[in-house]
Amino acid sequence: MIRATSVLSLVILLILVLYFPSAHPPQHFVTQIRIEHQATTEFWGTDPATRIMARAMRMQDAAAEVSPIPKVADAPSTTGVNNAVAQEMAFVNQRLFNNPYFRSVDALLLLGSYRLATLLEWLPWLAAFTLATVADGWFVRLIKAKEFVQHDPEMFAVYTCLAIITTCATVVGFVVPVTLHPLVLPCVPLVISVLVGRALGCFHQRA
Repeated sequence: MIRATSVLSLVILLILVLYFPSAHPPQHFVTQIRIEHQATTEFWGTDPATRIMARAMRMQDAAAEVSPIPKVADAPSTTGVNNAVAQEMAFVNQRLFNNPYFRSVDALLLLGSYRLATLLEWLPWLAAFTLATVADGWFVRLIKAKEFVQHDPEMFAVYTCLAIITTCATVVGFVVPVTLHPLVLPCVPLVISVLVGRALGCFHQRA
């Protein structure tokens, strides 16, 4: 059950991530970033919003260094070839390196970087709750083992599958071109940590 859920969730995740750039122009993703940045500024304040934007730009620059998407600067040089070949190479380079789909992918990655930066901004504040829920699950598991209480593999599978689905849905949420409330992303680690803690509490441990 867990394996099937993981495979299905990852396949749906891949399909959606590849579909969004083909369905929306790059301007749509850029506009979405502006809307969410304005909402973040109004909700959290100017300083946090500025830190989030700066972190997103650094992440985008770092991703551009290792991105497999070709750039115009990477196009082969046409120096030393005749005009006909040069024109043909320029045409191919234009279609390959200036493809609207690739530009939409770049804009999608920028939107994902911004939302990931938003999550990272509040992750230290949520770390205490996350550690507490995981520790609680570990103690529940330990107490069950000491009391010889039967573990619950069905509930372990349910909680684990829900955690996997929530994680994949979060990745999709990083790039979906709809407006997200500023409180949505910071709540994601809370939900996942609760599910992980509950799954850990149902996991079998020998006494």
